Amino acid sequence: MSNLQRIIWISSYPKSGNTWMRSFLAHYMMPPGEAPDINNLRKFTTGDSRQDIFDAAAGKKFQAKNVEEWAEMRPRVLRMIAGSKPNHHFVKTHCQAVKFLDKDLIPPELTAAAIYIMRNPFDLSLSFARHMSIDVDAAIGRMADGNTMMSTENGIVEALGRWDDHVASWTNAPGLPLHIVRYEDLLAKPAKNFSVLLDKFLRLKVDKPKLAKAVKATSFSAMKKQETDLGFFEKPAGMKSFFAKGQAGVWRDELTPAQVGRIRQEFLPTLEKWYPEMLKDTADFAGESLE
Repeated sequence: MSNLQRIIWISSYPKSGNTWMRSFLAHYMMPPGEAPDINNLRKFTTGDSRQDIFDAAAGKKFQAKNVEEWAEMRPRVLRMIAGSKPNHHFVKTHCQAVKFLDKDLIPPELTAAAIYIMRNPFDLSLSFARHMSIDVDAAIGRMADGNTMMSTENGIVEALGRWDDHVASWTNAPGLPLHIVRYEDLLAKPAKNFSVLLDKFLRLKVDKPKLAKAVKATSFSAMKKQETDLGFFEKPAGMKSFFAKGQAGVWRDELTPAQVGRIRQEFLPTLEKWYPEMLKDTADFAGESLE
């Protein structure tokens, strides 16, 4: 049996930079002029929640009556995805790297490596609220709920869970070759951080002119313009704009002290590990003491 450890996961909690990462890699790695727009990223990569792949795996239109039926079909879908190309290839996921109903959501036998994009939960809560068409308090509640899932109308599930559990499941995954990048660091120094990804993790020689072009082509303003001009089919129904602001630190203007305090209370150990520079500002904002 051939080795199917071919998937390089591009993983994140929703609204953490997954589309940006996929777009950048497409622009950098594909031949000049062939990089897809935001609506055709599947020319370069794929995702684990595509209806057409579930249909192919099921041999008919896939429609799950419950989450158990989705969980039963997912391993077959992932085997098809892994075997769809002869070499390593990128696959988008928002699922945690955990067992679900006794099945690995991210099967080691199909996994070569992973890129994990992380975003601070203060800014994330605002984007996640827009993504889910709910208010910010409800979004924080879902980010703090271990049972949080997103599902299509046909029952294809993305098992998110809590934000901190999502981070831990990927960053602590045993034996997984992993590159971790924070969304905020990508925003601050995109060329530097993408260069490290290419050189140190993917073992690709960095072509500086090509890197500069890919960074420019996938800037937030460039992708927002694409959405304005072409629409974006990955945008959830009812969401006004997928690419809203793309900034770091907007929580200061849009969250209340109580909301900041709630996020700190829910996720403090993870914040201490991954966002220590935010501890004082968020504590001051929430009227808390660091003592």
